[in-house]
Amino acid sequence: MTPEELNAARGPIVPDVAADGLRVLFCGINPSLTTAVTGHHFAHPGNRFWPVLHRSGFTPRRLRPAEQDELLGLGLGITNVVARATARADELDAEEFRQGGADLTAKVERLAPQWLAVVGITAYRTAFGEPRARIGPQDRTIGGARVWALPNPSGLNAHWTVRTMAEEYARLREAVLDRSPADRLPARR
Repeated sequence: MTPEELNAARGPIVPDVAADGLRVLFCGINPSLTTAVTGHHFAHPGNRFWPVLHRSGFTPRRLRPAEQDELLGLGLGITNVVARATARADELDAEEFRQGGADLTAKVERLAPQWLAVVGITAYRTAFGEPRARIGPQDRTIGGARVWALPNPSGLNAHWTVRTMAEEYARLREAVLDRSPADRLPARR
């Protein structure tokens, strides 16, 4: 992508990959410029979402960003706390996160997933006013959805490796399986 294409990507809204009644709705911080240009979530080459999703057992194979719609058949979806595309999440201010939290709450109440998984603890803390929240399951529910905060898969989040992130995502996967044993996710390969 050219610098001109990336610069032009500031602002467009990237459609969610979502449907009613998902097992897990993954929620990114906000779209990258690469995501805005391609229309595919977690599309930046340095983002580790897709390999982590597979290594944790959520997908039977490593999907490419262009295959994001295959998530729906697995009971998974993707949205964002803030819809505005930026080069870096630190370009967003606290008010955008708070408004994003309110918008996300309305979306989750409407879509009724079993779990909302926010990928980015700082985004979760700011959007929901919980400054002491830690990675893992949260006490909060939204509608009937349980909430889990996951590590941000951005390549900039260097203190989490693909292995350690996959372990944390796998903890969520196990919780999903425990909640709906008759409606299992695909077996990990």
